[in-house]
Amino acid sequence: MKFAIDAFGGDNAPEAVIRGSIDAMQLNDDFSIIFTGDESAIYALLNNYEYDKSRVEVVHAPDIITCEDQPTLAVRRKKESSIVKALHLVADGKADCFISAGSTGAVLAGATLIVHRIPGVKRPALAPVLPTLKGPMMLIDCGANVDCTPEYLLQFAYMGSAYMSGVLGIERPRVGLINNGTEEGKGNALTKEAYSLLKAAKGINFVGNCEARELMSGDYDVIVCDGFVGNAVLKTLEGAVASIKSSKRASVGAMLSKNAFKALKTRMDYTEYGGAPLLGINGGIIKAHGSSDERAVCSAIGQARKLILGNVTNTISGLISREMEPQAGQ
Repeated sequence: MKFAIDAFGGDNAPEAVIRGSIDAMQLNDDFSIIFTGDESAIYALLNNYEYDKSRVEVVHAPDIITCEDQPTLAVRRKKESSIVKALHLVADGKADCFISAGSTGAVLAGATLIVHRIPGVKRPALAPVLPTLKGPMMLIDCGANVDCTPEYLLQFAYMGSAYMSGVLGIERPRVGLINNGTEEGKGNALTKEAYSLLKAAKGINFVGNCEARELMSGDYDVIVCDGFVGNAVLKTLEGAVASIKSSKRASVGAMLSKNAFKALKTRMDYTEYGGAPLLGINGGIIKAHGSSDERAVCSAIGQARKLILGNVTNTISGLISREMEPQAGQ
C-alpha cells in the first residue's frame, strides 16, 4: 500500500505530520509513504529520525492551501499545493489513500474534482467513527452535505455499512436515522421519506429512528443524517468533552469519579480515531482533525491502512450499483 500524505496540512504541520508518519511506519511494515510539500523542509525533518528510506518518497509541492482560501478556487489555481499534488497521486493510481489535516473544504472539493466520485454515488460524505458506551459508531454525514435529499441519506447508509463491515468487522451493522422521535411518522419531510427508503432498502439493517439522547448509547453502528445536523452533533460532543476537561466543577467531580472521567476523555479523544474517511470517492481519503498532533496523524494512517485492507471503496461501488440502480438512474 502507498499513502499520499499532505505534509503541510494542519495546525502542527509539518513537524507533527512527519513524526506521526514515522511512528506509524514503526507499527506496520506493509505500506510506504509519499509526502507532498516543500521538499527541503520535509527532508530536514526526516533527517532527525531513523527510518526505512525505501518506504518514503517526497513530491515537491511549494504551495499551500490555507483555511482562508476559497476551497474550489484554490484547488483549481494552486496546482502546486501539497493537497492537489497528493490527490493527483491517488487519481493516477500512484497512491491508494490520501491523508490530510489541512483545509476540509479544499480536501472535499479536491477529492471530488480530481479523484472523482464512485460511479452512481450522488454525494461523498464525511464519516467519523466515534466511540460510544458499547463500541464504535459511524456518524454520516458530518458536514460535507448541508442540504440533502432522501436518496443521499440512503446512500450514506450503504456507504457507512460497507465501512463498518469491511474495516471493523461488524456483521450487518445497525443503521439508525437521527430524528426528533423514535416513531416512524416523526420528523420533517426529509427524514420521513428517508425513513421509508431505509426501511424498504435491501442490504441495510435499518433499526429505526435515533433520538439525540441515544447517539452515544452504542445501540447503533451507523447513524445517518444530513451534514448540517451531523456537524452540529459532532461539534456539540467535542464541546461537551472540552467543557468537562476545563470546568472547575467538573474537576471536583473528576476527583470523585476519576476513572469514569478518564474513560470518557479517552473515548472522545480525536487522537484515538485519527480522522474521518470521505466515503463515496473513487479512492481512499482520510480527513484528519485540523489540530492533529503526531499521535492523531499516526492514528489517521492506521485508519487509512484499515480502509484499504477492508476493500471499502470497491464494496461501496458494488453496493451502489447493485442495490441503488433505480435511484442512480434518476
